[in-house]
Amino acid sequence: MTETTRKHQATLDTAVKALHGRTFFAAFPENPSPEIYGADADQQGREKFQALRGQRFTELLQEEPEQWVGQEESPYEQQPLGITYPYFAPETLVQRAEAAFTEWRKLKPAQRAALLTESLDGMRQRFFEIAYATMHTTGQAYMMSFQASGPHAADRALEAIAAGYEEQTRFPEETRWEKPMGKYNLTLHKTWRAVPKGVALVIGCSTFPTWNTVPGMFASLVTGNPVIIKPHPKAVLPIAIVVAEVQKVLKEHGLNPNICQLAVDANDRLITKDLAENPAVKLIDYTGGSQFGDYIESLKGKTVFTEKTGVNSIILDSCDDLDKVAQNLAFSVSLYSGQMCTAPQNFFVPAAGVKVGDQLVPYEEVVQKLAGAVTGLATNPKVGPHVFGAIQNPATQERVEQLSLDGGRKVLAHGSVDNPMFQNARTCSPSIHETTSDKVEQFSQELFGPIMLVIKTKDTQESIHLAAKLAKEHGAISCGAYTTDPEIKEQIMDEMSLAGTPVSFNLTGGIYVNQNAGFSDFHVTGGNPAGNASFTNPEFVIKRFTWVGFREPVV
Repeated sequence: MTETTRKHQATLDTAVKALHGRTFFAAFPENPSPEIYGADADQQGREKFQALRGQRFTELLQEEPEQWVGQEESPYEQQPLGITYPYFAPETLVQRAEAAFTEWRKLKPAQRAALLTESLDGMRQRFFEIAYATMHTTGQAYMMSFQASGPHAADRALEAIAAGYEEQTRFPEETRWEKPMGKYNLTLHKTWRAVPKGVALVIGCSTFPTWNTVPGMFASLVTGNPVIIKPHPKAVLPIAIVVAEVQKVLKEHGLNPNICQLAVDANDRLITKDLAENPAVKLIDYTGGSQFGDYIESLKGKTVFTEKTGVNSIILDSCDDLDKVAQNLAFSVSLYSGQMCTAPQNFFVPAAGVKVGDQLVPYEEVVQKLAGAVTGLATNPKVGPHVFGAIQNPATQERVEQLSLDGGRKVLAHGSVDNPMFQNARTCSPSIHETTSDKVEQFSQELFGPIMLVIKTKDTQESIHLAAKLAKEHGAISCGAYTTDPEIKEQIMDEMSLAGTPVSFNLTGGIYVNQNAGFSDFHVTGGNPAGNASFTNPEFVIKRFTWVGFREPVV
């Protein structure tokens, strides 16, 4: 254990420093190049994934399952993966977590942090396998699957480990306390312990099964809480591999693998509510729809961290190059077919148009430039398949196909995105619908998937007002704004900050409003209805343990 702690101390120190600096830091390279990961790493990962299909996933060190279950299917093939996982009753999972609690909480924070960092090294060796697992459960394209579920997820996990490690070592374990009393000093010996709260539950989503899961998972683990990972039944394999790597490290160091368990739904029994309502479960992390998220937040006696749905806006006021703006926004709404919690939905465009340099581009021309950029991306055979990926849930495609705004105008109809590698892929390009600012009910809810709503406003002031109002009342996770006016920029910053929504200004190059960087960007703020937590800020870890002090007189 001591050797493992020393081995990873430099990584932890660097990660803590990165948390404070907020500059670029990535412990895991995002480029899947042969030079970095090995000439045959991609092929081996693909073969390992293929070998898992139609088989039992036997890597988990969880004994005596009641049955083997699995419901995953590939959005690219629209065929079942046939992988099954060990099923355990919720009470069994909780009992095993409770039994493993003591030995885990008795370790020093530095020891837990080192063991968890060690497991990320194991995860690194399987990035390509995880990438193919992500592709064929979520529908993400290959590059996003590799980056989001591999290096970016591992960086977010390390970020949570580093934050938890720092917060638990912020104060001394013991001190000699002396208070002058005149002729003598009152002297006490004081000690403190960071006491974990108990069994933790992490509820995953179907679109980002590792990136959204590992922050809460590793934040609870590093603070001494045993964790039960409950993935979405349609996206189990990517996070199952991560859990297996954690369990492997635990066992190698003589610890109970049930410190970290995978919990899957049976085909005839959904277990999330049973787990969430169990009195022994003290911590819950949740990513998903607002309706179930509201239920999670309503549970008594739990500390919960939620990321729910929001209505993300784009505010168009002025810019230097409208074509570059349109291309950037088209990519943002098309990336993974809009199936990202940060994807833009509402595009607020003033009726008078958008100022470009010294010229005013009319409203209709702005709308057509947006539509043209989306069409160009969707019909580009070299780029389209690698940007759009596939639709994870058939209900998402149905939503796009059935959407009709009363009194609105359909600017662009949805279409399919041809994928030469997967002829049966479930694909859908964005539809664009136009409405007006007085029909707030039409654009005040999230329409998940490749859907763009263009809202004609009276002016930029109304655009800002509506974007902030929607964020306050319905939640928002991202916002994009384009303006060359410093006063307008400051107004947007002020109003959206009060709405708890980060803003990306004037993006035209290779970075998009959808993207968040580990160790620098806070994902979700916890400041509006889109979620009550933000990873990874200090609150994300300090609410998972309690400081308890002890004191006695020094004789």
